[in-house]
Amino acid sequence: MRLWIFCLLVFCSFLPAHLAGQLLLRGSLSDQIESRTQELQYQLNTLSKQLAKAGYLDDQNVVSVNSELSLLSDIYDGRIMIVDRTFEIIKDTYAIDEGKYNVSEGVLRCFQGEASSVYSKRAQRIQIILPIYDAGLAQVNGAVIMTSSTRVIENMVDSYYEMAGVIDLVMLICAAFLAFFLSSLLVRPLKKVTEAINKAAFGDMDLVEVKDCVETERICGAYNQTLTRLKTLDESRQEFVSNVSHELKTPLASIRVLADSLMSMEEAPVELYREFMGDISDEIDRESTIIEDLLTLVRLDKSSTELKVGQISINEMLELVLKRLSPLAQKRNIELVLESFRPVVAEIDEVKLTLAVTNLVENAIKYNIDDGWVRVSLNADHNFFYIKVQDSGLGIPEEAQGKVFERFYRVDKARSRETGGTGLGLAITYSVIQLHHGAIKLYSKEGEGSTFTVRIPLIYIA
Repeated sequence: MRLWIFCLLVFCSFLPAHLAGQLLLRGSLSDQIESRTQELQYQLNTLSKQLAKAGYLDDQNVVSVNSELSLLSDIYDGRIMIVDRTFEIIKDTYAIDEGKYNVSEGVLRCFQGEASSVYSKRAQRIQIILPIYDAGLAQVNGAVIMTSSTRVIENMVDSYYEMAGVIDLVMLICAAFLAFFLSSLLVRPLKKVTEAINKAAFGDMDLVEVKDCVETERICGAYNQTLTRLKTLDESRQEFVSNVSHELKTPLASIRVLADSLMSMEEAPVELYREFMGDISDEIDRESTIIEDLLTLVRLDKSSTELKVGQISINEMLELVLKRLSPLAQKRNIELVLESFRPVVAEIDEVKLTLAVTNLVENAIKYNIDDGWVRVSLNADHNFFYIKVQDSGLGIPEEAQGKVFERFYRVDKARSRETGGTGLGLAITYSVIQLHHGAIKLYSKEGEGSTFTVRIPLIYIA
């Protein structure tokens, strides 16, 4: 990561300055050429008027004009040619083409009153052609052609490029040093976070606090939240393993005590044998129930758990649940009541949701008072259906209400063992409702019963 930051800083600091320098140099060459062109046009325009006034087209022996032509040629490192109305070159400062004819495109346009200027980078020269008018400025009598070398200008700009290259190298070195320093400064807080994460991988779960910059503070905050959550999960896992071990050992310990008692009796009566064997059978059933509930939780916890969703009548499902549990309620003369406000059909996994509702109603019966009541109601709107399970039981203390959906948690452990509870029923119910993208809430007051409200979407979305 540090390498990427280093490269990014070098790129961002060096490239803009380099591009700006290149643009300035290119603009400098253009400005120099344009300035030289304007200067030559001004000089040639003055010369053209001087040639017309001196009648140079008719008499080339005017000493002052020839001196001016020679001087301009030397100053601008160029060549000047005068063409008369017959396109004959009557004067050439290089004395090469005098007496020859020039019918180039530029000269032809010049005799139509059109001046021209051309810059050739390859030939390193500027060529300017201006018309020579008569005294009344009414007719073009000739043309003056000047070719000036731009070698000096371009050499000067080339020297600028060389200087710019040296400056670029110095800037690149400075940018590299600056980027190295800044990248070290930026990465230093991340190194602290990385070290803390590496320590956490080996069991050192200390929180990290790095306040070098806002970003690292946010990273540390997110990391600390995750670490706290992991600690909670680890504690929950350890507690779960401890509870599982305890719950599985308890029936086995009871079976061992009963079996040892029978083995220590040489001539025990048959009735006592039957009583002890009945107790052993009950403990085996209890062990099987715990194992089955654990397996159910494991299956529900898998991320790949799939629901067998179908269009199910919730009214019929609740009637079946209450019918199955009515014998348990009748033993303690507990009244079971089902209130359906409207027919409800929803997309659910019937087996799993039946198990969840059964756990709720069964708990309402088990932890109720004798001659009490349990009311189950069903209602729905356009998006959800609602199942409410109320009882006239002892209620749940406020400090325990946030833990009732945890595995193996019991509000009253002694009463739970008497009723045969494993402490997994509400955890299973919670998982099933979560799989259906639903929610469950508990409302309870100690001594006044409890109410569990379940909300589940009518249409299941995977």
